[in-house]
Amino acid sequence: MNRHCLIAIAAAAAVLLPLLTAQKAAETTAPAGGAETYTIDPVHSNTWFRIRHLNISNFYGRFNETEGTIAINDADPAACSLDARVKVASVDTHNADRDQHLKSAEFFEVEKYPLIAFKSTAFRKVGEQMYEVKGDLTLHGVTRPLAVKLERTGSGPGMKGEYRAGFETTFEIKRSDFGMTQLLGGVGDEVRLIVSVEAVRQ
Repeated sequence: MNRHCLIAIAAAAAVLLPLLTAQKAAETTAPAGGAETYTIDPVHSNTWFRIRHLNISNFYGRFNETEGTIAINDADPAACSLDARVKVASVDTHNADRDQHLKSAEFFEVEKYPLIAFKSTAFRKVGEQMYEVKGDLTLHGVTRPLAVKLERTGSGPGMKGEYRAGFETTFEIKRSDFGMTQLLGGVGDEVRLIVSVEAVRQ
């Protein structure tokens, strides 16, 4: 084996060994029982929304800051919980003027109601990686019950040896149910939300 091959093998080992070690550490430190608590990583999480414009097209926007915690216990779903919050001021529709309008009193009233929040009241496992979650959604100062399907999209070690898991849900609400009734003729009432988060186990 020539010198160049030995250098290439050594370089590959230098890259792969830390990752394999981190993966092994994450696997061996997984708790044997009880709920696993995860903190949502806002850098790798997204909350998207879809709404009709002039009853002509679907318009998409997003919130850039999602935070909260998720506790998962497959052996005892009653021990599971979800507490998630979205910072309304992080709304992003790729247009600064429209973003400011959405933050105003005609829509979110962001200074008065800075957060959209969901807090679970019940968990039920309905598939290998799927849960039915019931809870309370608070938006624009109004709290209403909401049931969603929550999918665990994957799990594994991160780049620094931390253990991560992904979760996603899609659901629809009517903004008028939360007191957001302005401009219903131009901007639709039904809103679809897609929440996809990556969370770090504590």
